[in-house]
Amino acid sequence: MPTGLKNIVSKPKVIIPTIIVAVGMIVGVVIIAVRSNKPAQAAPRPLDVEVVRVEQKDVPVYSEWIGTTEGMVNADIKAEVSGYLLKQDYKEGSLVKKGQLLFELDSRPFQAAVDQANGQVAQFQGQLEQANSQVLQAEAQAAQSNAQLLQAQAQLTQAQANQVKTQLDVNKYAPLAEQKAVTQQDLDNAVQANLVAKAQVEAARAGVETARAQLRAANAQIGTAKAAINTAKGQVENAKAAVRTAQLNLGFTRIISPIDGIAGIAQAQVGNLITTTSAPLTTVSTVDPIKIYFTLSEQQYLYLNKAGLINARSEASVAQIELELILADGSTFPQKGNFYFADRQVDQKTGAIRLAGLFPNPENVLRPGQYGRVRAVTATKNDALLVPQRAVTELQGTYQVAVVGGDNKVEIRTVKVGDRADSNWIIEDGLKAGESVIVEGLQKVRPGAVVNPKPFVKG
Repeated sequence: MPTGLKNIVSKPKVIIPTIIVAVGMIVGVVIIAVRSNKPAQAAPRPLDVEVVRVEQKDVPVYSEWIGTTEGMVNADIKAEVSGYLLKQDYKEGSLVKKGQLLFELDSRPFQAAVDQANGQVAQFQGQLEQANSQVLQAEAQAAQSNAQLLQAQAQLTQAQANQVKTQLDVNKYAPLAEQKAVTQQDLDNAVQANLVAKAQVEAARAGVETARAQLRAANAQIGTAKAAINTAKGQVENAKAAVRTAQLNLGFTRIISPIDGIAGIAQAQVGNLITTTSAPLTTVSTVDPIKIYFTLSEQQYLYLNKAGLINARSEASVAQIELELILADGSTFPQKGNFYFADRQVDQKTGAIRLAGLFPNPENVLRPGQYGRVRAVTATKNDALLVPQRAVTELQGTYQVAVVGGDNKVEIRTVKVGDRADSNWIIEDGLKAGESVIVEGLQKVRPGAVVNPKPFVKG
């Protein structure tokens, strides 16, 4: 190839890269010029947050325990006789009065038992009257036998007197007859009269023995009749006791409430066979006042006891502990309660002791079995630093607050919390009085962020 043609062909290799570089430079200058004409981006606006100042004051310290309500008196209503349930006479869940009829059992078998026992009483009373009549009859017979005995004894005495006289006549006529001063006939008559008198004495003695035997028989009849009276009296008393038992069982067919209180759901239906071993038909609980049981540790119990907050005497300088009840919906029960009693022992397994409080319950709002939080002021914290609970965040046991400094920058600070006072935390360490902490907008801020603090307004 000729030299001139080579030069023409080789020159574009140098010209093309140069053109590309020049074009790139021009484009860069244009882009820089365009960017230099664009306005600068504005700084981000500070976040709006609501803050409160750390408050310092004396505050009561509350202690809380989980409690369960229990009726002051809980009466299980059980049948004392067996029978078929005929009627339920109360409205479940209603207030019932002492002596109010709750259930009725079939009373017919028990009424029959009362009638039968009354019939036995009448029968035994008839036997008693008959025995009394027999005693009167035997006593009359004994009186008659006694009169006959007296008469026989009088006859015996007279016969003995006659025999003595006839014996004297014999004694007198015997020597006279030997002397022929009297006739033999006179002596024989005297002897004969003496024999008759002796026979009369024997007859009178026999009459006395007969009268005595009759009197003994009459007395024996009196003893027998009196024994019959005692037997009849015992039978009458037993029959009357049977009547009382039958009447008592008849009364038990009407099951009544032994106390004033709220009656629970019936556990048996009409027509069921109820026995004395059956489960309670229902339970009636006295709920005004109502008890609430809660558990303290042994250390808490000893502290409260030493502080005079429980078992305080009337003349003590410290008032007895006053209880509040926080219900399941978070509301506070309007009535205040008082300490009632402590259990007799500490549970050795848990080291805790059970206490009971007593709350007035005039509207019967509280019912047995409810759960709640029992709260009481157990101490006073002097110069305590307070922040709302919602200003404190917890992460794995560590508590933090967001503090807004004088330059409105956020500092995330770890704090040590103490007890709660209403809706506030008591801060033991990490804050100073007067510092501002974020309450609303806490989730949006980051350490070092600039914020626009505003006073927190409670909703």
